[in-house]
Amino acid sequence: MARAPVPGGVLAPVVWAGTRALLLLCAAGVLVLPGPDVTSDVDVIYRGWYGVLSRGAYPADDVTWQYPPGAALAILSPGLLRPLDYVAAFTVLLLLCDLAVLVLVHRAGLRAGTRRGTWTWVVGLPLLGPTAYTRYDLMVTAVAVAALTAGVRRPRAMGALAAFGALVKVWPALLLVGVPRGRAARRCFTAALVVAGAGTAALAAALPGALAFAAFQRDRGTEVESLGALVFHLARHAGWEGEVLLNYGSVEFVGPYVGLVSGLALAAAAAAGAWLVLWRLRARDWGPQVPADAAFAAVLLFTVTSRVLSPQYLVWLVGLAAVCLAHPRTRMVRPALLVLAATGVTLLEFPVLFAHVVAGDALGVSMLVVRNGLLAAAALGACRGLWRATSAGRGGAGDGLSRAAPADGRATAR
Repeated sequence: MARAPVPGGVLAPVVWAGTRALLLLCAAGVLVLPGPDVTSDVDVIYRGWYGVLSRGAYPADDVTWQYPPGAALAILSPGLLRPLDYVAAFTVLLLLCDLAVLVLVHRAGLRAGTRRGTWTWVVGLPLLGPTAYTRYDLMVTAVAVAALTAGVRRPRAMGALAAFGALVKVWPALLLVGVPRGRAARRCFTAALVVAGAGTAALAAALPGALAFAAFQRDRGTEVESLGALVFHLARHAGWEGEVLLNYGSVEFVGPYVGLVSGLALAAAAAAGAWLVLWRLRARDWGPQVPADAAFAAVLLFTVTSRVLSPQYLVWLVGLAAVCLAHPRTRMVRPALLVLAATGVTLLEFPVLFAHVVAGDALGVSMLVVRNGLLAAAALGACRGLWRATSAGRGGAGDGLSRAAPADGRATAR
């Protein structure tokens, strides 16, 4: 049966245009928020990398280059819009990626008869402020959203897009965790392996130093905004002898026990991975919302357990939340709302009150406790909802929220 048209389709594009105009003004430096200059990454760091990459090599001597080989494509992409200045071209590309996410999520919502996903993206991204338009994470998020909206109907496309996204910034590999078992999974994983292998080989052959990023990423410490950093923020007031330094391109804690806390963060990430494997083995009910819900839960888990929790990570989470809410049967409504709240707090934490975060005073630590607490609650809620929705007899097919998908991943006729 065809779904009735969903009313109210004019307001969302108007709000999108208005909020993005504000983001563009922030990216251009016309509107300036308190705190550090968030535009310097594009104007200084990315532009510098562009110069090195244009000469035929990765910036292997720069410890701030901590990205997989495909990141070179994102950094070089503004060159496609010559004669625009690098910063202007980069901003235009981000605007186009933002629009692409809007269109993809909106179309998915129309098919399902809901605009929740559309509004999640329209409202959620500007909550992050200028950071959304001054990092390349929006490009990666657009690829991830394209992968998830391809879904089990086009498993090869989903696998190829997820692998391409992973070549640019690793985390889209987590999108594959929720692919239904059977033929769909085989097609999806095969396409992902082919794209990942061929892409890595081609980039390594084209530009020397493609894998140098791994050592720099390995040696990172505990960044001041991460969940584990709260230990040191509190320890500073009890006489801890470490300090806060600009290290490997971010503001990190350096001193006694930092290695221990960083190791515990890696152990927590490993435990999160083990839980996802267990969930996949135990899952029985694979409704159409499961790939997006599982991806959202997985990225949340690895975000809160990371040694680094940069503000731009919220771009990923808002994008995935929007895809989840485009499915009427999703169990991610509450976690998505928590992520939106965390995104708004992140704007206060960075850049507005970042000096207080670095100082570790009461205001800065309070912002971190609230933001990281919201993300931790979202991760726990997402995992609980995913488990209950997909475990046989625990809110899956038994309560009408999902039905088991056939082995080839096609939707069951209703």
